[in-house]
Amino acid sequence: MSNAPTPLHILLIHQAYVSLGEAGGTRHAEMAQHLVEQGHRVTVIASPISYLTGRESLPEIDSANAALKVIRAPALRSLHRNFIMRLLNFFSFMISSFFVGLRVRKVDLIWGTSPPLFQAFSAWLLSIFKRKPFVFEVRDLWPDFAVAIGVLSSRPLIIASEWLESFLYKRADQLLVNSPGFVNHVKQHGGQKIAMIPNGADPTMFHPEDRGDDFCRQNNLQGKFVVLYAGAHGLSNDLETVLEAAFLLKKKPKIAIVLLGDGKDKPSLIQKAQELDLFNLHFLPALPKSKMATALSAADACLAVLKNIELYKTVYPNKVFDYMAAGRPVILAIDGEIRKVIEKAGAGYFSPPGDSKEMAAKILAMAENPALSKKMGMAGRLYLEQHFARKDLAAQMQLLLEETAANT
Repeated sequence: MSNAPTPLHILLIHQAYVSLGEAGGTRHAEMAQHLVEQGHRVTVIASPISYLTGRESLPEIDSANAALKVIRAPALRSLHRNFIMRLLNFFSFMISSFFVGLRVRKVDLIWGTSPPLFQAFSAWLLSIFKRKPFVFEVRDLWPDFAVAIGVLSSRPLIIASEWLESFLYKRADQLLVNSPGFVNHVKQHGGQKIAMIPNGADPTMFHPEDRGDDFCRQNNLQGKFVVLYAGAHGLSNDLETVLEAAFLLKKKPKIAIVLLGDGKDKPSLIQKAQELDLFNLHFLPALPKSKMATALSAADACLAVLKNIELYKTVYPNKVFDYMAAGRPVILAIDGEIRKVIEKAGAGYFSPPGDSKEMAAKILAMAENPALSKKMGMAGRLYLEQHFARKDLAAQMQLLLEETAANT
């Protein structure tokens, strides 16, 4: 007699869902693909507006797989204009995703995620209407992060957001966090049944032995020690420190720093780089996850950087795990939980957040000892394979969702 669980139909509400054909974090696309491969169905309700650029996102691209369906719910297009318009964008998706979700039939479990919190409210409300369990995944500590970086300063809005946060924590049938640094916060704000499934990466997507010759040739990086940052160019990312480090390294022409990605701060960063005549700094457009292996293969070292804010010590940034999977050493300008991972793995150097002189020194140290840099990169890949491989994390997610559906 088979003990296989009954196939589930899982409804995921995720405004910023990113498929493998788009730029950005693909945790949910990879998790959804695993669930489908194991016999489940996944319907995703996402925004048509790219969270990274504020522009129209790709149309539905998963229609070839009937078990994985992405539905685009309408949202206001003014995502990056200002904070008020950003909130209106979130509210518009909250409302539209709820009504779109009502039309999705025969659902067994509702999976909500934040940020932003508002889409998780839609997921909870759908779980009430459909009388199905609600799994709430906390991917950052909103609204605390928004307050810390100064984008949320209105006291009434802060109070309302904190109330909504606790409301959702207390009503989730299962809470899920992607960093150990989030657990205490969620408990202190009313959460009880909490699981931790961290961010990670799929090592089979990356090939450490590749050297990215074509990528280097296409972007005039031949013969350079390439230091690559891949990710958002936004308020949290502190790329001004990277520009300052590049300025300090101008007398080292063999070192090239590459900022690959997009975001609302990219135009101002380009302007500042031009003013500083940073010939050693290269801006490249964002790439879909399916092409990231090519870019990372061209890197000799990779940068991960966030602003020097206490709360950022709690995070597990996606990009760090991609760097490790690619077998590239990490220069980590983020303290806290992710620093523990890099140091335990022996996968790179820590540079204090906001310290451009130390960042420049760490880049130079890697450039002057490429053999050690390569050794650190491969140590990081081995550690990721052992502790943060996506297939293992996806199996944990599958079990969690199956057990929640069966026991609620």
